Amino acid sequence: MIILQSLFKSFATKQVLRGVDLQIKKGEIVGFLGVNGAGKTTTMRHILGLLRPTEGTVTVDNLDPIAQRMQVVEKIGYLPENNPLPLEMKPQEYLEFIADVKKVDRSVLPQLIQDVAITDVLQKPIEQLSRGYKQRVGLAAALIGEPEILILDEPTSGLDPIEQDRIKDLIKRISKEKLVIFSTHILSEVQDIASRVVIIHDGTIRYDGPKPKGTVDKLFKDIITGKQTEKPAKPTKSKPAKKTVTKPKKTTKK
Repeated sequence: MIILQSLFKSFATKQVLRGVDLQIKKGEIVGFLGVNGAGKTTTMRHILGLLRPTEGTVTVDNLDPIAQRMQVVEKIGYLPENNPLPLEMKPQEYLEFIADVKKVDRSVLPQLIQDVAITDVLQKPIEQLSRGYKQRVGLAAALIGEPEILILDEPTSGLDPIEQDRIKDLIKRISKEKLVIFSTHILSEVQDIASRVVIIHDGTIRYDGPKPKGTVDKLFKDIITGKQTEKPAKPTKSKPAKKTVTKPKKTTKK
């Protein structure tokens, strides 16, 4: 479980996070939404132990991502927004390198390569791959070691609709029995994939709950523009009809 309590973060004079409270448990797929600069990436970097909170606490399975970073990193697969792949390497070489760094047996790679569908490009330099294939290589690297937690920062950013669908399907397949947080600006992805929606705006959580009955698009726009979202009316309980008991007429003796 990931727990963020009263999380504040400031860079110089700019306050980016303003008291973020969030709990996410295994089995949830959280669509993390917000406009640019809302605090999405900053929040995720705190979970990874890449940033130290100005105030507040972050725990990952009761571990401190700063003090116990190596233990936390072993639990998390991370795909950053701008995936920093070594362009001169080939996917096969890169994934073998990541497996060695994570101390994972290379025998797991063939199945993983098949799962993310990159068999055809294993021996091509990464710099020659399309953005979609690069994202899949990055996702494969994040999945090495079967992490319990996946943090995906805009995994379909810049992809064409076909590649977006492939990445979405892949996330759905691999996310069973994992804790998944993914940020995106493509609201239909959240509608398709997420089991829970979290919207951050101006450094605070403005919505945290299930997907709405309508569209995520409407919910997001209402939250960001400050409109009140419609709440489903509570069903009125109808009172049970009173039973009328007819008493037998008394017969008078003559």
